[in-house]
Amino acid sequence: MSGNTTDLRVVRSKQAIRDALVELIEEKGFEAVTVKDITTRARINRGTFYDHYQDKYDLMAKCEEEIMVGMSNIAKEIIPSLRTELQQSPSRLAIYPFVAAIFAFMNGHSRFMRAALGPKGDMSFQIRIRAFMQETMLGKSPDVLINEEECLVPAKYFATYVGSAHLGVIQQWLESGRQESPEEMARILTTILVHGPLYAAGLKKLPQS
Repeated sequence: MSGNTTDLRVVRSKQAIRDALVELIEEKGFEAVTVKDITTRARINRGTFYDHYQDKYDLMAKCEEEIMVGMSNIAKEIIPSLRTELQQSPSRLAIYPFVAAIFAFMNGHSRFMRAALGPKGDMSFQIRIRAFMQETMLGKSPDVLINEEECLVPAKYFATYVGSAHLGVIQQWLESGRQESPEEMARILTTILVHGPLYAAGLKKLPQS
C-alpha cells in the first residue's frame, strides 16, 4: 500500500468521523453522543476511531481547535495594519475586510460551527469564541484593535458587550441558514460596530460632514 493511498484513507476516515459528529449533535446533542454512535454513523470500526481520537471530547476539542487556529491566523494577519489604518482614518469602515474574512472562514466551516454553537452543541466552544472576540477587539497588546486604556467606559464591560453581541449575531446567522452572504454579514456587523446600535436601528443620524 502506497503512502499516498494510506494518507487518503486517513483523511477520508477523519472526515467521515467529523461529519458523523456534526449530524449526531444536530440530532441528539453532543452530551448524548457516544463513540459507538459516531463509528456506526461513519461506518468505521472503533479501532479506526481510536487511531485518531481518545474519545468524543478529544474529537470535539480537535475540531474546535482548528476553528480557533484559523480565526487567530486571520487576526494576526490583518489586525496590525488595520489598527494603524483605524488610527489614521477613524471614520472609515476600515474594519470591514477583517470582519468579512472571519465570516468567509466561518462560512467554509458552517456545518460544524452551526452544530457546535447551537443549543445542542458545546457551551465551552461558545465561551472560546466569545473570548476570541473580546481579546481581538480589546486589550493592552499592540495586536488588538482597541487599547483598553483608551476606552471611554470600563474595559471589562465593553469587552463583554462586544464578545456577546458578536457571538449572538454569528449564531443567528448560522441558525437561520446563512441567508446573507459573508460579505453582507460583514457589512451589517461593521455598521453596528462602527456607528453603534442606535444608528443601525434608525434612531440616530450620523453628523453631517
